[in-house]
Amino acid sequence: MTDPRQGIAFTLDGVDELTFTRILRDVLHDPAFRRPLQIQAQEPRPSAPARLTVVFAPGDRARAVAAMQRLKTLLLRHQVQVDSVRVPEGADRDADN
Repeated sequence: MTDPRQGIAFTLDGVDELTFTRILRDVLHDPAFRRPLQIQAQEPRPSAPARLTVVFAPGDRARAVAAMQRLKTLLLRHQVQVDSVRVPEGADRDADN
């Protein structure tokens, strides 16, 4: 059985541990990221950039796209440049609305 959940992944190249911790704190306290969404976090390492992924079930796509927009705002507040965003097929069309 395959997992139907999808994820919108943000790669945060050049983010240090302190900034990543502050971003993660803001995400965890922001209602835009509450259940049924899930946030997966990968801290920055010398061999890999920081990464945040908004994980969602297909029925929660609209909520996930709104959370993606909110995450972009939080990252700007911390003056973080997003290196890349990977959006699953179909979610990008919702992001335009």
